[in-house]
Amino acid sequence: MKRREKADRIGEILDDLYPDTPVPLEHRDPYTLLVAVALSAQTTDKKVNQVTPALFALADTPERMAALGPERILEIIREVGLAPTKARNLWTAANQILDAGGDVRPEWVFLESLAGVGHKTASVVMSQGFGLPAFAVDTHIHRLAARWGLSNGTTVERTERDLKAVFPEDTWNRRHLQIIFFGRQYCPALRHDLALCPICSWAATKARIRASSR
Repeated sequence: MKRREKADRIGEILDDLYPDTPVPLEHRDPYTLLVAVALSAQTTDKKVNQVTPALFALADTPERMAALGPERILEIIREVGLAPTKARNLWTAANQILDAGGDVRPEWVFLESLAGVGHKTASVVMSQGFGLPAFAVDTHIHRLAARWGLSNGTTVERTERDLKAVFPEDTWNRRHLQIIFFGRQYCPALRHDLALCPICSWAATKARIRASSR
């Protein structure tokens, strides 16, 4: 089966399982989404959603975040991973946004220039914040794409290119979330029997399935 044919079948399964794809991080607009995604690195969405209500009550705009200061931001987000670095980045990024006019713009170069914002975070903001086609690939999607034989890329950047090549552009925004949901529900990283998985059981190579059962 060719990669595109496999992707089409996977897409049908994902659309059936997850017809609705709500963003798991609570937010109000592109700026608060950017903050939430930046906080989610090496931290669960659940933990981020526990922290952001208090943060957004005080700082839901770049102006208010900059005024809050890195020390106060750290006090609020202390429970998330890498909190000191993230607090400094949130404060720095808020000032960068203010210096650039005060608005979060749907521009790749602008978003990726902000402190603490990499390509994956920018992709989420572009797709889920602005509705523009993007395919955010994190380590989990990278892992599933390899299991399913959709990419043999050694980096998330190569995996992103491969997934964009096999999934239609108008599905990218929901496909990214669907794969995350599927991974959490059916396809964990550890102690996963590929032979029983709704997708791995037929999409993974026989050699990979055998290796997983050892």
